Amino acid sequence: MKILLTTTSYQDCPGDHHELLDSTGAEIVRERGPLSEARMLELAGDFDAFLCGDDEITQAVIDKSLPKLKIIAKYGIGVDKIDVAYATENKIPVSFCPGVNHTTVSEHVFMLILALSKNLMEQANTTAAGGWKRMTGHEIMGKTIGIIGLGRIGREVAIRANAFGMKCVGYGRYWPEDFAMEQKITRMDGVTQLLHESDIVTLHTNLTKETRGMISAATINYMQDDAILINCGRGELTHAADIAAALERGKLGGYGADVLDQEPPPSDHPLLGAKNCIITPHVGSRTFESVQRQAGMATQNLVNLLKGEKALAQVNDVEPPSALI
Repeated sequence: MKILLTTTSYQDCPGDHHELLDSTGAEIVRERGPLSEARMLELAGDFDAFLCGDDEITQAVIDKSLPKLKIIAKYGIGVDKIDVAYATENKIPVSFCPGVNHTTVSEHVFMLILALSKNLMEQANTTAAGGWKRMTGHEIMGKTIGIIGLGRIGREVAIRANAFGMKCVGYGRYWPEDFAMEQKITRMDGVTQLLHESDIVTLHTNLTKETRGMISAATINYMQDDAILINCGRGELTHAADIAAALERGKLGGYGADVLDQEPPPSDHPLLGAKNCIITPHVGSRTFESVQRQAGMATQNLVNLLKGEKALAQVNDVEPPSALI
């Protein structure tokens, strides 16, 4: 039996997940993802299971992987890079790991908010280079934060926003009524109203056909002048060139993101070196604590499915395969 392991944080961080994976007795082939469709097609066809990150597991990849591929175990939450419908059609269970990284990602959101509000990067870099550039920043207390998407991460952001004395507004298809009342989150009628009302906007919605490119030149025009935009969801939720243009002309006061539409980005990506822009290399959930939770759950999902048992959490309604171990 062979398992393809692609997630780098899984491989780079110590923890019991390594021993659990070894206990399957499978041959583990390690790659440094996220892998493109082209690379996945080069590898596909010889694996019983994928333990994957944000690799492109398309219909073509699944086709080439059959009939040997029996399990796709996602390390993390988002499955937009996986053709789940086609996996389901071919009776392949797709497991995932909800509830393991909301603390870490919400902390990352506030790191970016505070860094942009206080001009941290420019002042720290100037000082490190021997300068002494003193800039005037902004408090976040009393500011309005607009949260698009009130899943686990969005809710954790709201809790921390209240601790900072911020006003919370929110919008999303899912609305946790009791939580919103407890945390004093005002429900907006739509994205346009939320953008207009917010000093800071943070994106925590799933990537779908409807949300792809939801923040573009057209929607940025509804935002307040000098507003800050945070994206720790998916890079494709925003239009990169439009973000860079809005930063350059001063419409956006800052952009902080842990995700890009191309990862790693090409050297000419419009957001690299953009004005008042902080990009981190998709590490919002990469802490020792969070990695161990994610890796432990992803591996346990895999082990359960290999044993012919139900995963702890599964995206699609597919029965486990016959026991492989």
